Amino acid sequence: MTDFPILGKPAAARSRLVGPLSALTLVLLILLLPNRLSEITPSAFTRLPLEALLLGFLLTLPGIAGSALRILATGLLGLGLILKLADLGVDQFFGRPFNPVLDGRFPRDGMQWLTGTIGQLGGYLVVAALALCLIGLLRLINAALSSLQTALAGNRGARVGLAATAAVWLVLNFSVPSIAARPSIDWLTSHWQNARASLADLKQFDAGVDNDPYANTPNPASFQKLQGKDLMLVFVESYGRTVFDQPDYARYVRPRLQQYAAELSAAGVSMRSSYLTSPTYGGISWLAHGTLLSGLWINSQSRYDRLVMSRRPTLNRLFQRAGWRTLAVQPAHTLPWPQGDYFGYDRIYAAQNLNYRGQPFNWITMPDQYTLSAIQRLERPVGPRQPLMAEMALISSHAPWTPLPRLVDWQDVGDGSIFNQAREGDTPEAVWQSTERIRGQYRKSIEYVLETLVSFVKTYGDDKLVLLVVGDHQPASFVSHDSASHDVPVHLIARDPEVIKAIDGWQWTPGLIPDAQAPVWRMDELRDRLIRAYSASSAF
Repeated sequence: MTDFPILGKPAAARSRLVGPLSALTLVLLILLLPNRLSEITPSAFTRLPLEALLLGFLLTLPGIAGSALRILATGLLGLGLILKLADLGVDQFFGRPFNPVLDGRFPRDGMQWLTGTIGQLGGYLVVAALALCLIGLLRLINAALSSLQTALAGNRGARVGLAATAAVWLVLNFSVPSIAARPSIDWLTSHWQNARASLADLKQFDAGVDNDPYANTPNPASFQKLQGKDLMLVFVESYGRTVFDQPDYARYVRPRLQQYAAELSAAGVSMRSSYLTSPTYGGISWLAHGTLLSGLWINSQSRYDRLVMSRRPTLNRLFQRAGWRTLAVQPAHTLPWPQGDYFGYDRIYAAQNLNYRGQPFNWITMPDQYTLSAIQRLERPVGPRQPLMAEMALISSHAPWTPLPRLVDWQDVGDGSIFNQAREGDTPEAVWQSTERIRGQYRKSIEYVLETLVSFVKTYGDDKLVLLVVGDHQPASFVSHDSASHDVPVHLIARDPEVIKAIDGWQWTPGLIPDAQAPVWRMDELRDRLIRAYSASSAF
């Protein structure tokens, strides 16, 4: 049978090219793969990477040297692909690339999450499966490089072709630099610089963490303008500026907040709103908590770990010194929390302490209405008592955002069993097949939390209650439409007009919708501003 030539090669020769061409395709995919999901486009793979040319020259070396370089290249390509996948994952949820200095705890935390979710045996089986996948990946890369090495080694024509391609790359580098690329070199250089900067930053942070100008503020002078008030500092999960800026969220959320503001004003309640810049994005909520409470920029787990070993007094502890009963209300906590000792709480209400008897909402242990109801019942009884400073995390707006609870009459909340029926929404498996549906459920979860908070103020908002509501961070980037903003809303709500008058100089917007020109402070600034606004001037 006659062979039909393609590019001058008979069929047998063409078949010998399939292996090397497939191997070259794999190498180019690894080298050119972007580390952000939004950048994975066809045009990203139309560049000529310098690293591929360097690798080609190395693979032309014969003997032991060539084999050793192939093994080294296999490890580097495998490591590079794993780190790029880590970048993709971290960026998708936290809006930044992976940083080995700051994110070193992720594997340990992931293992704890796995064993807590599917048991110790299940967790180890998942790790074993991942290890097998890694071994398979390295074997695949090594086989690809071996195929290329066989095609290149001792092939003078291949060397000439590589040299000609290198000359083309040099020309393109000066004429069309977008095509002549150094993706892996530039990417590794950027990560190396970020790691070095992170180490230097941690050293600087360590030197100043214990230096607090308010550590020795006289206790009787602290928070005099809040004497007798219950301050509830409420962090709302994933409540980001995106709900005001993105049209598909804003057209639902803004009218609701306008209505709620009118209802609260009619009930004699005053409100001010603005924005804060959160140190985190998409998750790791405790960094935001630590930032606001310490007055330090806690934008990494390493900083957080150093903070909780320091002597710096938190906002909670300063209130405690001044005579307030301090609480942590953490319905998401189901495991021991030794770091809680640092913050200065008289009582920590974790999930098991809140005595919820209803069914959970997937990962969400209990609905926000129950959490607020339980603290009202347990810590705000009628009669003489210490004023309360409660730091509270509301979690109904945490992923997967389905099913969601329905707001019920506060007198019917009871032990929470009513929420076995007062719930709605499809399963996460059904919702998470569509980004549009995910975003819709996220928006509904934010609406639920805001409705619950407003209803709580209308029901229990006496002259003693002061509510400071803060978003902890923006939602994950695929929910926030890849917003680059780290801003979150902040609302101060109180019936006593003197509480609002004390922050007149802050220029926050009246109502529940921050003006586009409202001041935006970093979250670590709010602690010191609260101290100055509500303490006697003689304290400073």
